[in-house]
Amino acid sequence: MQDRQRETKPRTVTCIFIFVICFSQTIYANGINRNRLDNENWNGLKLWYRQPAKEWTQALPVGNGRLGAMVFGTVETEQLQLNEDTVWAGHPLERDRVGAYKYLDEARRLIFEGKYTDAQRLVQREFMGERLLRSYQTLGDLTLRFPEGSTVNDYRRELNLDTAIASVNYRIGDTRFTRDVFSSPVDQCIVVRLSADKPAQITFNAALSRPEDFTVEVVAPDRIVMKGRATMEGEHQGVTYQAQLKVIPEGGELTVTDTGLRLEKANAATLLIVAATNYRGDDPASVCDRQLASAARKGYLELRDVHIAEHRRLFRRVALNLGHSNLSGQPTDERLVEMKGGADDPDLFALYFQFGRYLLISSSRPGCMPANLQGLWNHHIKAPWNCDYHININIQMNYWPAEVCNLSECHEPFFDLVDNLRPRGRKTAKDVYNCRGFVAHHTTDAWYWTSPIGNVGYGMWPMGAAWSCRHLWEHYAFTGDRTFLAKRAYPIMKEAAEFALDYLVEHPKTGKLVSGPSISPESRFRTPDGKTANLTMGPAMDQQIIYDLFTNCLEAAEVLEINDSFVREITAARGNLAGPQIGSDGRLLEWNEELEEPEPGHRHISHLYALYPGEQISVNGTPDLATAARKSLEYRLSHGGGHTGWSRAWIINFWARLHDSKTAHENVLALLRKSTLPNLFDNHPPFQIDGNFGGTAGIAEMLLQSHGGQLHFLPALPKAWSEGSVKGLRARGGFEVDIAWTDGKLTTATVWSLLGNTCRIRTDGPVRVTSGDKRVKITESGKNVAEFATEAGRTYLVVAEN
Repeated sequence: MQDRQRETKPRTVTCIFIFVICFSQTIYANGINRNRLDNENWNGLKLWYRQPAKEWTQALPVGNGRLGAMVFGTVETEQLQLNEDTVWAGHPLERDRVGAYKYLDEARRLIFEGKYTDAQRLVQREFMGERLLRSYQTLGDLTLRFPEGSTVNDYRRELNLDTAIASVNYRIGDTRFTRDVFSSPVDQCIVVRLSADKPAQITFNAALSRPEDFTVEVVAPDRIVMKGRATMEGEHQGVTYQAQLKVIPEGGELTVTDTGLRLEKANAATLLIVAATNYRGDDPASVCDRQLASAARKGYLELRDVHIAEHRRLFRRVALNLGHSNLSGQPTDERLVEMKGGADDPDLFALYFQFGRYLLISSSRPGCMPANLQGLWNHHIKAPWNCDYHININIQMNYWPAEVCNLSECHEPFFDLVDNLRPRGRKTAKDVYNCRGFVAHHTTDAWYWTSPIGNVGYGMWPMGAAWSCRHLWEHYAFTGDRTFLAKRAYPIMKEAAEFALDYLVEHPKTGKLVSGPSISPESRFRTPDGKTANLTMGPAMDQQIIYDLFTNCLEAAEVLEINDSFVREITAARGNLAGPQIGSDGRLLEWNEELEEPEPGHRHISHLYALYPGEQISVNGTPDLATAARKSLEYRLSHGGGHTGWSRAWIINFWARLHDSKTAHENVLALLRKSTLPNLFDNHPPFQIDGNFGGTAGIAEMLLQSHGGQLHFLPALPKAWSEGSVKGLRARGGFEVDIAWTDGKLTTATVWSLLGNTCRIRTDGPVRVTSGDKRVKITESGKNVAEFATEAGRTYLVVAEN
């Protein structure tokens, strides 16, 4: 516990609504009408079902970034499984193997000599810290028990993505009952509304519970208090928590029972649920009391209306139409079954895309914890992979849609995570590797540890911080926020680059700089003597991430007018980095030499990082490397790759970057047909939310790309989406874009210039650009590229001239 007391508090604060508003005003100051999409058709954006959820992966999620619920919708026994994003077991512990760097030279020598397994045994023994299980946990359950035995008719359960309200409607006799559930980001509470179209029909018992580590107290006349401490298997003491439920009846009689509260024959009732922990040093009881008192002063309609307005402020920024489907009127689970049977349902793709945006809004708001492996929603005490923050692909994928899908604010919790890794990351860099800067490995949790832990095969990968830094640069690339770049992003990027500089060594055969010892995440190779190993020097992903980080640091330094010894150091190092290599069979190499893959269909396709999310490989800029990447991807898929949801989602983005619309679409189909649960959650299996976010990003990438300094409209538009439109996507350089197409070809694109930067568009033919009633001068800046100057706050209409 002494280590815990010495630990500094994370650089995050409780979610506050005012901060969200201020952040939005900064981004949308330059002439964009925040309500410009209000007249779009939002009515169809609903998940709906004819029956209650029988299991957790059929329930429907609501969340305000911090506080979430899964709504089952059972008529006689309603269950709301609850989450609060800081309910974590464990506390900060020291796991660094101090002084391990004494063995670095020997490990590198063994690898360079081809003695891979000897090097791996050495690193396993001297570098790898203890793997501990400290999970993100369920807050518990609200159970509502209603009268039994009646015949139910006209049942409908739905999640309205536009209002962020989960609803249940059904009829018993001639009375229609309605339940509405939402998690308010304004009032920081979950609201449950129970009503009927006839008086005195609402009767139920309410109780709070948890699988373990809890006590319950009923506080007359109208509250239930549940509290406890998160632990794992009787140890790993974590946060203390409290949840409170308040029942506000309209008519009827409310009484206290042995297990909770009972309301009889009310006209309606509003239930308020609040929760808090001591994660940031707050007193959970005081926070709950304050939030509950504040929310209870408002009527239900006010609670609902301000919640909807705040949700729509983010959600209604992007509208997507991929064409009409004959299946649109069917329940969501039935549409999935039809799709698995071979049907194509373009409208379901649009719903899936918007569901991904909904999930990001609901699980990641400024000041909250970042979206974890399950976003916000988890019903376990001991969750799969601890429901933690895997930083070797998974959390990065969670945030791929943030900028392009016009949810820049929702990116903020990830920046907090990266920033909070720095104190321990500096210590790990120094004590384990004797390097400058800061480092993080394949995963972390709410306690921000950075050590290499567990097995070399997944844990000896010191690129987690470096990869995460790409998101800091991307935020600047999309928003042009120079203050963010100078004050927050660049200092973090610089520290990650300092570690990379110190971890690079010259390859004795080539003289090129390679990182290591390291791995290609979770993948392995066959050694010349027939054994298998993971550990090598200069794996492709390491080299690509370091190149990406150095490049982004140099671009940031240019923006900030910095030219110091650090800039000169990374300039020289980048020039001597070992780069992507093509093997004898034409594929991109995953390791620094040609090595056989025991698992050719492995779920990680790490050596294509430079294709996506990186920019080092592109169809137009590096066609030979793009061809090699395509061959690698085809080989991986031909051997069973893409069998997990998140891997399939990554593959969509790869094919979009390769401008292969047909294969990108085939993989979007495969994602929904093979890896999507009835409530549209992604199935790893088990449920992992990264595939939802990666799939959403992939659909956006098929419609708009903006890397390489160019906007490319419809770069991977499939024939199945031959007519449609998208409005509100964001592009690097500070642009917001609407696109419309007919017969698979661009008709118009509208570009809002937020920053006044020059706009470069990749075209398939001649285009005309106007702003207002004036034609805009176009200059050609390269093959199939049109360039024109813009003014901040002005709109530019791009029309294809066929």
